[in-house]
Amino acid sequence: MNILILGSGGREHSLAWAIKQNPKCDRLIVAPGNAGLADLAECANLDICDGDAVTAFATDHAIDLVVIGPEAPLAAGVADTLRAGGILTFGPSQAAAQLEASKAFTKDICTAAGAPTAAYAHFAELNAALDYTRAQGAPIVIKADGLAAGKGVTVAMTLPEAEAALTDLFSDSNAEVVIEEFMDGEEASFFILSDGTTLLPVGTAQDHKRVGNGDTGPNTGGMGAYSPAPVMTDAVTQKAMDEIIAPTMAEMAKRGTPFEGVLFAGFMIKDGQPRLVEYNVRFGDPECQCLMMRLGGQVLDLLQACAEHRLADQQVAWADDHALTVVYAANGYPGDYAKGSQIRGLDTLPEDSRNMTFHAGTAQRDGSVVATGGRVLAVTARAETLQAARDSAYASINQIDWPGGFYRTDIGWRALSD
Repeated sequence: MNILILGSGGREHSLAWAIKQNPKCDRLIVAPGNAGLADLAECANLDICDGDAVTAFATDHAIDLVVIGPEAPLAAGVADTLRAGGILTFGPSQAAAQLEASKAFTKDICTAAGAPTAAYAHFAELNAALDYTRAQGAPIVIKADGLAAGKGVTVAMTLPEAEAALTDLFSDSNAEVVIEEFMDGEEASFFILSDGTTLLPVGTAQDHKRVGNGDTGPNTGGMGAYSPAPVMTDAVTQKAMDEIIAPTMAEMAKRGTPFEGVLFAGFMIKDGQPRLVEYNVRFGDPECQCLMMRLGGQVLDLLQACAEHRLADQQVAWADDHALTVVYAANGYPGDYAKGSQIRGLDTLPEDSRNMTFHAGTAQRDGSVVATGGRVLAVTARAETLQAARDSAYASINQIDWPGGFYRTDIGWRALSD
């Protein structure tokens, strides 16, 4: 098979790494790719949000399957254009991608489906949003109603913090926000494949969203993760499927927009009861890195079966193991950060079925790897225990020489200390 992956981040690097292990993969192209992907696949300069350009490229290169990694091309309808061009595609339609592209749309779906989630209100004007927030009080959650690369959420513990978040979001005259009830508990991520009819759970993970140790500082796109998530017991997983996932998918189909692709559900779990925090319509980053390390080459079979509407024939072969990833980010992230600093020591790191450094925001420049993004590397390890995976990941990250970056030192610590 000739396979095209769209994207340039750590998620796409890990997808490519896993897919490449499957003997069915003959040729692998990633567009646009990054410095870490260059040795694994062909990299192509392509506007991945231009459906016509992607379709023409896929046709010209005899692509058998397109895997869409990030949310932006999904929200732009690239999957629809590819399917209209007769190209097998993994990823939801533009209409179904609203589950991530619009927080208000998701809340409406949850209400219709009876799925447990936080109480909310939707606003397109600052003063009304401020009045509502002051009436509710803190803590409270402020979300940009649109794609924000994982950074459009403020969990405001004080009223001034909430007011500042709203003022900042409404500095964009076209902004809309969703204001939600604060939910306490333990957060976890659940990934489910859907071909529009059949649902197939493919794994759980726990992400670390805040930038600093001890879950302090602003939210980010994710500073690290581990899989599986202990809080996602069999009982909690079944509740989530029965009360949240299946009703949501049924409501989507009822509206004529069946969901095809991977559904990433974020839950807040308290006393064994999951409540939906958010939906995303692609693999999470850095959760994907953990999942791909554990799944390996079978990922291609699962994604192909999903795209061909035959998930009913599939099952996931899980090993009894753990994976953990630590994100190495540029100093200043998630705020302003410098680009172009050189990263040394990457050639000393192990790269095998148990240890990989996935690139997210890197490029090759004059023979060196340089940082080009906020989240730059995802150092990932797999082992029989979470402790062993954690030890291995931090042993690797300590070999990297990059004064321009930082990382959290407590990824997975809470799970091990509970």
